[in-house]
Amino acid sequence: KLIFTTSLLLGTTLTISSNHWVTAWAGLEINTLAILPMISKSHHPRAIEAATKYFLTQAAASALVLFSSMTNAWHTGQWDITQLTHPTSCLILTSAIAIKLGLAPFHFWFPEVMQGSPLTTGLLLSTIMKLPPISLLFMTSHSLNQTLLTCMAIISTALGGWMGLNQTQIRKILAFSSISHLGWMAIIIPYSPKLALLNFYLYALMTTAVFLTLNSIKTLKLSTLMTTWAKTPALSAMLLLTLLSLAGLPPLTGFLPKWLIIQELTKQDMILAATMISLLSLL
Repeated sequence: KLIFTTSLLLGTTLTISSNHWVTAWAGLEINTLAILPMISKSHHPRAIEAATKYFLTQAAASALVLFSSMTNAWHTGQWDITQLTHPTSCLILTSAIAIKLGLAPFHFWFPEVMQGSPLTTGLLLSTIMKLPPISLLFMTSHSLNQTLLTCMAIISTALGGWMGLNQTQIRKILAFSSISHLGWMAIIIPYSPKLALLNFYLYALMTTAVFLTLNSIKTLKLSTLMTTWAKTPALSAMLLLTLLSLAGLPPLTGFLPKWLIIQELTKQDMILAATMISLLSLL
């Protein structure tokens, strides 16, 4: 566990602090390899399947990241992360990071992997593992393909809302919640990258609270969540508030990034996108 945790930290730090595409890619690979044993720890067929799915998608996405940076280096002769200028490589990079994050329409692996892994690993998957790709988005935000990002963001919020409706498995619902939040981050990152980071930090904070609460009351299904009120009333009340905050209910913290993002989108004359994303997140 110590080795895997330090590798996770190392991979994340390496990607975030790198300036060269190859070191960023190496960090992403270290991260993927470190989380795999954590997913498949229980030796349940479901966990092994989740680990395999995770590995295949992440390997494909990493290969695309490398491919896009190579295309850019081929045309411009530089490997600097912030100097991504070639349109094709921008397009490929946007898709690659979308696959890494689990943005719709590349989201199918994420709920399955979350369902197959334990709660603590699920927490790592939906917070720490999202940080390196989001930091790459942050560093390349000026050269991303905006049309593609906006389309993917709206599809993500729609799917995150709709697919979570008839679920009974809590980890799957949280996975769809993650997809929906990623939509909010993706729509704003070309215009105001710092807002997207703020959104991610607050999302990570609230998700951590939810996962740790569920871990302490040993809950995996909605049916077992119904009976927790009798056992731990205070914790249940806090969980309710955290979930409402995650949904973005106005007086709570989760509303703040949404409000700021809607404000920024209206400044950019994207009223229609702002309206759609707000309505879809009500789901």
